[in-house]
Amino acid sequence: MTRYTSMKSLANGLWTLPLALSVALVGCGGTAASETSDGGTQTTLEQVVDETESEPFSLTRDDIAIEQTMSDDADESHAITADGTTDSYHNVEVTKTGDADGDEADFYGTNAAVFATNGATLDLSDMVVTSDGTHANAVFSYGEDTTVNIEHSVIETTGNCSGGIMVTGGGTLNATDLAIHTTGNSSAAIRSDRGGGTQNVTGGTYVTDGTGSPVIYSTADVTVSDATLTSTASQGVVVEGKNSVTLHDVDLTANNTTKNSDKSDWYQAVMIYQSMSGDAAEGEASFAMDGGTLTNKNGDVFFVNNTVATISLDNVAVTNEDTDGVLLRAAAAGWGSEGSNGGHVTLELADEELTGDIVVDSVSELNAYLTDGTSYTGAINAANEGSVYVEIESGSTWTLTGDSYVTALTCDADAIDLNGHTLYVNGEAYAEGSASTGEAIEFTVSSGGGMGEAPGMPGDGSEPPARPDGEGGPGAGGEPPAKPGE
Repeated sequence: MTRYTSMKSLANGLWTLPLALSVALVGCGGTAASETSDGGTQTTLEQVVDETESEPFSLTRDDIAIEQTMSDDADESHAITADGTTDSYHNVEVTKTGDADGDEADFYGTNAAVFATNGATLDLSDMVVTSDGTHANAVFSYGEDTTVNIEHSVIETTGNCSGGIMVTGGGTLNATDLAIHTTGNSSAAIRSDRGGGTQNVTGGTYVTDGTGSPVIYSTADVTVSDATLTSTASQGVVVEGKNSVTLHDVDLTANNTTKNSDKSDWYQAVMIYQSMSGDAAEGEASFAMDGGTLTNKNGDVFFVNNTVATISLDNVAVTNEDTDGVLLRAAAAGWGSEGSNGGHVTLELADEELTGDIVVDSVSELNAYLTDGTSYTGAINAANEGSVYVEIESGSTWTLTGDSYVTALTCDADAIDLNGHTLYVNGEAYAEGSASTGEAIEFTVSSGGGMGEAPGMPGDGSEPPARPDGEGGPGAGGEPPAKPGE
């Protein structure tokens, strides 16, 4: 049931984000906890903002003049719906409760607080949107030619599987200056699912606290600029399949301390993979970041599994606070077919100063390019398992911290400092002070190992999934396979 209340003279009290941190829950069946697992309280959004070194973005309930309230407490229902129409809402507080089944809500938005579909255009500003239900996403754009524009708004979700802003089926969502906080598990602040779409986010603060709740979970094309992204229990960013995340002047902090699946032994700030669940088409994934900061508090900075991926960093300040973690791990895990489910990575580093080892296992491959004065310090492929090509442009350098093994190498005579270690190129020890010329690896990946298209599995936004009629079709089969970040 949807309720509307005029609030023209409502006094703006302080709206405080809840002190809740989800304990380790697998899947979407549980509810978010109100305390940390050790009984403590969780960092508020305001505290996260206050601790940033740059001039903080700050937006609270106090900053929004509410003139109307709209609420919905029914299962599989919405407080606001735009169905093929052009609508706008401003200075509205939206409250959503009620639950839904996983696929219906996550693929088609059946339980979203605010929902647009069928080519609608929905303009929102100065909103406060809260949801407290399972699979109760806050603001949802579904389908080709559907666009949601939202600015200067506060969004909070507390239930499991309840994202902040979400696209599926080729929808578009443009967001400016939002304060989003999610506390449930599998509840990314910037979220997408089957059929993908496009999300453009500028400014704002985005915080997640739940298990399996990265700040960004992308089965879409997601671009974020001039924002602060913080995860307190999960990866900061997950890219699945033939999709992308691009960050411009973003401060990203990830503290991945809980797992949503037993398929991987590692924690990481950024994960790029292919789950083979059908939610994302197979093909090359990409993560690109220019400017800003990337801070990892636990585990590895990057992990690539069961897909082909390009990682591009340009003048990004990367810090790994875990001395046991590596810069990049390309390796097999529990997704894909054993023997062909490694990571196949093109690593592009421009104007970077990076420290950390790179691990490439026996079913994985790496082409690494150091350009624009990049300085890299670390060991590459120390276990001598994977295939690796390294190309170092004039003016860039690699300083070894351990013996390293590459298949081929291109560099000038002064590009490599062995630092007392040995670099093996195709089995032969490299002579320090010598130039080298080699060829990049051509990635060849078998079906099911992250390359090519998966028939009947849309995920790149080109063909949105048809919504099922009645009880059949997609969404009637229970919970989808477990994923690390959703």
